[in-house]
Amino acid sequence: MSTPEPSRSAGHAVVEQLLALGVRRAYLVPGESFLDVLDGMHGSDLDAVVCRQEGGAGFMALAEARLNGGVGVAMVTRGPGAANAAIAVHTAWQDCTPMVLFVGLIPVADRGRESFQEFGIEGWFGTTAKEVVVLDDPSRACTIVRDAVHLACSGRPGPVVVGLPEDLLREPCPQPVAAPRALPRGVSVDDVARLTDLVRAASRPVVVCGGDRFDDRASADLRRWVETWALPVLSDFRAQDKLDHDSPSWCGPLGYGRSDAAARLLDEADVVVHLDSVRGDVLSDGYTLGAQGARVILVSTDPGAHGHEGPVDLHVLASPGSVLAVLAGSAATGAHYRPDTTPPTEPPWRVWAEAARREHVRWATPRPAPVIEEPLIEAEVAEAPVDLGAVLARLAERMDPDAVVTYGAGNHSIWAQRFLPHHRCPSLLAPRNGAMGFGVPAAVAAAITQPGRQVVTIAGDGCFLMNAQELAVAAGREARLLALVVDNAQYGTIRAHQEAHHPGRVSGTFLENPDFALLAEGYGGRGWTARTTEEALAALDAALLHDGVALVHLLVGHDVLAPPGEEATEVAVP
Repeated sequence: MSTPEPSRSAGHAVVEQLLALGVRRAYLVPGESFLDVLDGMHGSDLDAVVCRQEGGAGFMALAEARLNGGVGVAMVTRGPGAANAAIAVHTAWQDCTPMVLFVGLIPVADRGRESFQEFGIEGWFGTTAKEVVVLDDPSRACTIVRDAVHLACSGRPGPVVVGLPEDLLREPCPQPVAAPRALPRGVSVDDVARLTDLVRAASRPVVVCGGDRFDDRASADLRRWVETWALPVLSDFRAQDKLDHDSPSWCGPLGYGRSDAAARLLDEADVVVHLDSVRGDVLSDGYTLGAQGARVILVSTDPGAHGHEGPVDLHVLASPGSVLAVLAGSAATGAHYRPDTTPPTEPPWRVWAEAARREHVRWATPRPAPVIEEPLIEAEVAEAPVDLGAVLARLAERMDPDAVVTYGAGNHSIWAQRFLPHHRCPSLLAPRNGAMGFGVPAAVAAAITQPGRQVVTIAGDGCFLMNAQELAVAAGREARLLALVVDNAQYGTIRAHQEAHHPGRVSGTFLENPDFALLAEGYGGRGWTARTTEEALAALDAALLHDGVALVHLLVGHDVLAPPGEEATEVAVP
């Protein structure tokens, strides 16, 4: 009688379970605390994307989930590694993005003794994760991983943190791989009928889109429905890729950097349909917009409607895609009848919606740059610095229709969200919680996971350097992406706050910057520096042709913060 093979370890079981759930990549900074998981990846189909900093690894995992669907997975070590990754957990929590963060922990026997890199994982992550669980029973490794992924993706999506004690990962795990748990996908046709009746009875309805649960099909169904009904569409902050911007229904984003016309459209509406969005503080300008007695419809999988302020007249507990499929007539309902989704013969809101569309097109068209005044301090800026509007207008003309655009946080992002169009969903990767340093790692993840698509990141000088090191990951994998670094030698968002609240008393916001083009060359890419608009346009044209990592360093003046026009709504953008 042959001796049975010893059970595989809990660390190897973690890898097997992730693969069984369809996870194909884990973004990580290696640590000795989870060596057995790393060993399980050896020779497996789970791609270990080795990053240069844990915050960058976490942001790449978020980008993976947002761009490709499913869950993003990151792995970091205990103590300092977990601390660096905390920014990604907070972003996943506030952005409602499904993510599982695996954190290696000290051996069980060392707990409570102030051991090397010991920390309390529940205390650190308990307020910004859906759940924090520790693998204290190695025999349950498969179900713990399965349940963590399910929880991250279900209800209100978000982050789940799983602690992996170093010693227990080496213990045997005889448990077989666990089958995935089902997620609710159905939609009540009665709810869809009620939604349709409320919109049909409106005088000024508006649709507001948000969240990460949109894909190409949902976007196409959204367009079919809103154009048939002549409905105006707005988006939540940094969610403006849900509807093709060529659609006559698209009227712009809400939140920081929004237009006055978009705010007015929401405020005048008598019925608001929130598709995977809620009336939060950013969307509503601090709970001041959209509170004029409008009938409110929420379409989301979150039964608790977390983050929504104000009444709800109808909550359709379903994914936006499933609801839009019925509204657009592209899915069978499985019921005895289909809801009547035909619009009024002549919608009373048509003229109102068409006027809003015209205002948006005017606002989203770049205008001549203002005359730059003398900088406040001596700085290496050109006398006639780059016209950022002209550069983005050229980029908009030459971007592929399905290009992926990423950016982090800062006033530089206003230019991108205002002037760069989106034609495919998903195509925008940007943090809704205002996390700096997101744009570069998100672009790297996009370039790695979807190599056939053009990837462009717009970065401020402050935001870029927070995770510029991840360009080395892109270069190492021969990924192709374009980075535009807007250099106004300052933390522009805080400078704008200072000008508003303490005029003439700017301090603590100016920056000494490196040669960004040379930095790109050091990472294995190509770099160009532009001191004039003419140089910038030529550099952009050359960078768009480069097959690899390309960076254009755009020198703009200290006074270049927001695009010209309506600046009062466009400063202080997280």
